[in-house]
Amino acid sequence: MSADVVTVPVALGDRAYDIRIGAGLIDTIGKSAAGLGARTVAVVTDQNIAALHLDRALRSIANSNLGAAPIVVPAGEATKSFKYLEQAVSGLLDAKIERGDIVVALGGGVVGDLAGFAAAVTRRGVRVVQVPTSLLAQVDSSVGGKTGINTAHGKNLVGAFHQPSLVLADTSTLDTLPDREFRAGYAEVVKYGLIDDAGFFSWLEKHWKGVFAGGEDRVHAIATSCRSKASIVARDEFENGDRALLNLGHTFGHALEAAVGYDGARLVHGEGVAIGLVLAFRFSARLGLTSEEEAERVAAHLKAVGLPTRIADIPGEVGDADRLLELMTQDKKVKAGRLTFILARGIGRSFIAPDVPPQNARDFLDFALKS
Repeated sequence: MSADVVTVPVALGDRAYDIRIGAGLIDTIGKSAAGLGARTVAVVTDQNIAALHLDRALRSIANSNLGAAPIVVPAGEATKSFKYLEQAVSGLLDAKIERGDIVVALGGGVVGDLAGFAAAVTRRGVRVVQVPTSLLAQVDSSVGGKTGINTAHGKNLVGAFHQPSLVLADTSTLDTLPDREFRAGYAEVVKYGLIDDAGFFSWLEKHWKGVFAGGEDRVHAIATSCRSKASIVARDEFENGDRALLNLGHTFGHALEAAVGYDGARLVHGEGVAIGLVLAFRFSARLGLTSEEEAERVAAHLKAVGLPTRIADIPGEVGDADRLLELMTQDKKVKAGRLTFILARGIGRSFIAPDVPPQNARDFLDFALKS
């Protein structure tokens, strides 16, 4: 393994795996799959990523004398659907992928979620290697085993926990990422500082330009984010406790994504998370849990990097407070019809707040829509 590759372990007993972070890791897919005992590798990717990286992946697989089966789906959040799940599963079955083989999810969060879910349900479970090509996927969705698709009722409501056998975070793929997508992924990086690492948030305030430029700062930010997520996942694999902290900003963000019909031209996931992070801190301040200054510090940093921070920053209409609250009640964190929020007593001091009265949330949403 290259000295330039950082390895972050995810300690899950017999489901433990490594996250490898570094440049050029797409070229190791074949060797990694062979090391896992695969004979055939199915590569699920989208049309955009296929044009950029699929040939490299297939060449790596061929160089290890393994069979290869590319499965290419359309790009975009709308691909996380029953329609394209069926296409992915059919592609795996057509390729005669067996349980000892490997499904490679080559792409961003959409491909990772879709391919991971297809692997989880094909033959009752085929191994998956996540090869995330977006910043968001490298620091969040590729790690932890959550897979799934969206429905008209909400985001990620159909899915399964299916841990990868390996994560290969090739940092060189981020050089081809559009600026908007990189910024969106950065919101998830900021999230880790806001959950329980105030020092990391302060570091990001000083070094974010280096993270955007690449090099050591970028690798440090990705590795720190992955260590944070790996630690939480190891404590609570199936989200029965602490893992819910990773949803900071997401209860608001997912509702906003649903409100725009998952239209990526209006709002991509990381932008929804950015607005959601600010709303979570402003809601916390409104409830007297943290100061207005802390909430505005969060908003100021996200605004400085070019991310939206208010509902009003979303083009077009998103509906009223009642509509957003209705979308929130479809969230997976709802129990007995009561909302669970991740709130904060300050930067790096987030906590799980079960049973938030719906009226409090509705009143805050009405305020946020007018702000």
